[in-house]
Amino acid sequence: MARVKVVRPRINFADLEPAPEDGRRYELYDGEVFVVPAPLPRHQVVQHLIADMLRHFAAEHGGFAVASPIDIVFSDYDVLQPDVVFFSAARALLVDLDRVIHDPPDLCVEVISPSTEDRDRGRKMQMFARFGVPEYWIVDPRLRRIEVYRLEREAYALLADVSGEGIIESPTLRGLTSSLSGLPRD
Repeated sequence: MARVKVVRPRINFADLEPAPEDGRRYELYDGEVFVVPAPLPRHQVVQHLIADMLRHFAAEHGGFAVASPIDIVFSDYDVLQPDVVFFSAARALLVDLDRVIHDPPDLCVEVISPSTEDRDRGRKMQMFARFGVPEYWIVDPRLRRIEVYRLEREAYALLADVSGEGIIESPTLRGLTSSLSGLPRD
């Protein structure tokens, strides 16, 4: 007798949208639902520092920056919540403040946590590349380190690995330079 195969239906964004707000964050990877755990205080402090830096850049140079929770709907079955997203001045008009975002940002930032690091460096990074996000930062708040990646063809190449008092320079956000001095120390 043949074995019975368990079939899990794919979930799409339309299935999640009417769900009541329960305080949890959800991401979809090819229709598979993942609950994103609530971040720790260190993560939140670093996330807000990065978002503030990008908002300040946007105020001077144009653009749009926002911190999660925010859905980026890459497709009906692929919906992520990057910790911080940035749209350049030329592409900021793609963001309608009263609608979900369906266009890839110019920059996605993930502040890694022990519970999310594997996904942030693996499946999530691959999805950002697949949907054409030109630049991706991985921030390690414990090590006070930022890795800057640029999309080259269909994968990310590491451009800079900045730690300590180093200066961040972004290839996508021309003119952005910032130090890591504001990141919390142990």
